[in-house]
Amino acid sequence: MQRSSSLWQLGIEAQELTTAIGQLAQQLEADDDTRAQALAELEAALLAEEGNKQALAAKADATCWVIEHLRGQAAYRQQQAKRLTELSRSDASRADALEDSLVLVLTRLQPTANRFSFPNHELTSRKSQAVEIGDEDALPSDWLTLKTTSQPDKAAIKEALKAGHLIPGAQLVSRRSWRIH
Repeated sequence: MQRSSSLWQLGIEAQELTTAIGQLAQQLEADDDTRAQALAELEAALLAEEGNKQALAAKADATCWVIEHLRGQAAYRQQQAKRLTELSRSDASRADALEDSLVLVLTRLQPTANRFSFPNHELTSRKSQAVEIGDEDALPSDWLTLKTTSQPDKAAIKEALKAGHLIPGAQLVSRRSWRIH
C-alpha cells in the first residue's frame, strides 16, 4: 500500500503517533512492571526506526511534543494548586474569624456555658493546658533539649574528589542534562 503524503494524512499520522506516545506516558505512573514495559515499548518504537531517519525524527518529535505538553500541564496544575491553597487559607481564615465572633457573642451572653445547641449544629468546648514560651533565651538550660543535624558538605566533597582524594561513601559522577527547545 502506498503511503499518502497529503498534509491531512501526515497530520493524522502525527496525531496517532502522539496519542500512542501519550498513552505510553500514562503508564509510567503505574507499578514498576507496567512502567518498565511502557519504557521498553517506547524505546523499541524509536529503535525500530534506526535506519529510517525521517520516521525516527517523526517519532522523536512526537515524543518531544508529549514531554512539552506534560511539563506545561504540570506547570499549570502547580499554579492552580497554589491558587487553590491561597483560596483555602482565605476560606479557613474567614471561617475562624466567624467562629471566634460567634463564640465571643455566645460566651458574653452565657459566660459559664460550655455547650451551645442550635437546630442543626452544636458548639462544644473542652479545656486543655499548653505551655507558652515568651522568651526562649530566658529559659535555664535544664529546660532545653539540644537538637543537632548534619548533612554532607557536597561542595567541599566535590572539590576534594576533583583533587584526587578518595572519600568513602562518595563518588564524583558526570551527568548530561538535556532540554527540549
